[in-house]
Amino acid sequence: MTEAGAVRNLLEDPGARYRSGATTPTRVLDGYLAAIAAREGQIKAFTALNREGATAAAAASTHRWAEGRPLSPVDGMVVGIKDVIETADMPTGQGSPIWEGFETRRDAASVQALREAGAVVLGKTTTTEFATRHSFADTRNPHDTARTPGGSSSGSAAAVGGGMLDAALGTQVVGSILRPASYCGAVGFKPSFGALNRGGANDQLSQSCLGTIASTLCGAWALAAAIAKRVGGDPGHPALRGDVDLPPARTPRRMALLKTAGWAQLEPTARQALERELDLWRSAGVEIVSEAEDADFAALETALGEAWPLTERILSWEFCWPLRSYPHAQLSSIMQARMAVGLEMSLDDYEEALARRHAIRQSYGRVAEGVDGFVTLAATGAAPRLDDTTGSPAMNVPASLLGVPALSLPILSDGGLPLGLQLIGKMGGDADLMGLARWRLEFGANGGS
Repeated sequence: MTEAGAVRNLLEDPGARYRSGATTPTRVLDGYLAAIAAREGQIKAFTALNREGATAAAAASTHRWAEGRPLSPVDGMVVGIKDVIETADMPTGQGSPIWEGFETRRDAASVQALREAGAVVLGKTTTTEFATRHSFADTRNPHDTARTPGGSSSGSAAAVGGGMLDAALGTQVVGSILRPASYCGAVGFKPSFGALNRGGANDQLSQSCLGTIASTLCGAWALAAAIAKRVGGDPGHPALRGDVDLPPARTPRRMALLKTAGWAQLEPTARQALERELDLWRSAGVEIVSEAEDADFAALETALGEAWPLTERILSWEFCWPLRSYPHAQLSSIMQARMAVGLEMSLDDYEEALARRHAIRQSYGRVAEGVDGFVTLAATGAAPRLDDTTGSPAMNVPASLLGVPALSLPILSDGGLPLGLQLIGKMGGDADLMGLARWRLEFGANGGS
């Protein structure tokens, strides 16, 4: 997973192949359609495909590149859309039998932006029920179909990791971008809260964030930047800032090792992979600090131990609508239980939870002032075998609770299966975080020298 060639591929510019004339969007799309024909029966990453529309979009993009007038760097990229995000040409089922086959006949803000940027929207990708924990779909991990792809951006990660798309949109409220990306060997990018417009994403929760899953770091950034440039962030929030090209490498001097409550769940082989990675950073002269050296950091680690239960309480209240308006029998037992918790909460309980979240964010801000960023794993280990869950989100929920940008880089492995390195940044510092990731990839590609 860490050979120089593999790392260099993560830095590939999505438009370079078209700019050079090495291939065309039509040929790339044809390759993905062939891959879908060969693998979709086992992976089950899609809920719908619009082959005719994608073929027309790829042909138009091929013509623009031939004339030297692409609409954007993502012109011709073949993308999938998580099935909680609306598309005018395909149903939006939200991972629930309640909404199966439902068509809104409009594009979400993000999809509208991608079409305007020339991206080729090929299909809708599977998700868990209302992008939470239970899955009615049978999506499989492309690296081992006996294992979960993670959730809730299951199909997006499986399709990208399985070589069936350039990239896909996902959403995250707990760990729904970072964990699937880690399990499936893709780049996962969760921007700062509110940095990408969620309009039409059927996701009103106060930690939810639109993000990207891609085969390259450049692709993940370019897709997000294309959205921000055209439709901005959530109303009232600053949009993702930065040029559409990948930000320049930023050499770190001091990184914080964030353990979180997930540390106790780490597979021994995953921890060993992280230790080897940290040694590589140290060999570059980067100081790695932990809670043992800083009282504020120790307090932050203790506070982040609450991240998952605190998030669950916040979500349970916020899910009172629309869950109470849905047919109870068509909800999973997990969602029924969440609704029951929400019904027992008062407004004061909810506001107390929000106040606690705000206090933890302030604690994080104090520690973040003294470091270039945070480093940890994007999952507790390789994807677990299929059961009733999509894997533990313990390593991901802190970034969601904090609202800060985070990345999963597919440069580690656990037992021969993908494992993501997670980098976490500062609120609004998305471009800086990408710069750190670029530095790490370039450093690794040069043999760690």
